[in-house]
Amino acid sequence: MKTPHSQVAVSRSQGLVLSWSCLTVAVAVVVIFVVLAGSAIAGPFEEGLTVYNKGDFAKAVQIWRPLAEKGDPKAQVYLGDMYRKAQGLPQDTAEAAKWYRRAAEQGHAEAQNNLGLMYSHGLQVPQDYAEAVKWYRRAAEQGDVNGQNNLGNMYHNGLGVPQNYSEAVKWYCRAADQGEAAGQFNLGAMYYNGQGVPQDYVQAYMWFNLAASRHRFSENRDRAVKARDEVAGLMTPAQIAEAQRMAREWKPTGHQVIKRQEIDKSRVIQVKPRPTQQK
Repeated sequence: MKTPHSQVAVSRSQGLVLSWSCLTVAVAVVVIFVVLAGSAIAGPFEEGLTVYNKGDFAKAVQIWRPLAEKGDPKAQVYLGDMYRKAQGLPQDTAEAAKWYRRAAEQGHAEAQNNLGLMYSHGLQVPQDYAEAVKWYRRAAEQGDVNGQNNLGNMYHNGLGVPQNYSEAVKWYCRAADQGEAAGQFNLGAMYYNGQGVPQDYVQAYMWFNLAASRHRFSENRDRAVKARDEVAGLMTPAQIAEAQRMAREWKPTGHQVIKRQEIDKSRVIQVKPRPTQQK
């Protein structure tokens, strides 16, 4: 039987051997906020979001670049995104890294996470796992779900920090509890394998099921569905029903799984953990 694999999540994007997540979603949310709040908060940055959302990338660059050069971290991180994605600009990961760094040094959590990813994979900066951990941690401690999931991944795989499954679970849990699909998948994999937590197929099924319902990209969604169905083959009908009930009743909260005090020993099977590594 194949084992579920860890996934890397990145602020504002998803998909390379690494992935980037969520720029359009972020834009849509901010644009909706601007419309609801009215002209009282409208300004150059919001104007840039409006034209970006209409697909006029060149105009968005024209609006955002002066803001970025004056030190606006939101404009800096979006400009970095646009260099990375070749939206209204020639693709240039060196420029993307430059703008992410400027925003990250001002404390912008998504930029910190993206800069961490660039160090993790050596994108226009020397590959440096310890430096990646530093930036992931800064993002994670601000509550950025992708930073939390990525920091969990570093602890999971022993990259830039000593391997520590309990720390991996802690950070996966923080992302999962906020509804982040990759964190939910990874937390499910930890329960499936008994890494950092007692092996618990009901919890594994629940988290895989939640991940499958939240992944926006079909490849990741299919992976979560496959993992859920594999663990279901190891469960009784009553356990599956319990896991499905837990998934239906789940709501984003703070550290829900870590706070769980008791684990039903009837569903904890003590076997040697299986590896969960994604290349």
